[in-house]
Amino acid sequence: MSEEILSLAIVEPLPGNHEAFVATMRALTAALAKGGYSRDLFYRDAKAGNEYILLRHWKSEQSRRAAMEDPEVLRCWAELSHQIRTTKVYEKLDDAL
Repeated sequence: MSEEILSLAIVEPLPGNHEAFVATMRALTAALAKGGYSRDLFYRDAKAGNEYILLRHWKSEQSRRAAMEDPEVLRCWAELSHQIRTTKVYEKLDDAL
């Protein structure tokens, strides 16, 4: 059985923050990949246009905890807190089949 943890977040950039948000998301996903913490898939709702969905596959619970102590990752999360409105977060999704 895999230790991987699937998380999902739905977010919207705040007005005037779209470009900064995308740049910060690029930096965040790069930092997480560089640290070996996760692999991310990032989508935009084709109809809504301003709603984004992030699927994050954490390598393990230990990787998730380690990411929360990585200064580069923390910097990105701090920047995002001023750039987005979080609609919904699922910290851990279990396989239903």
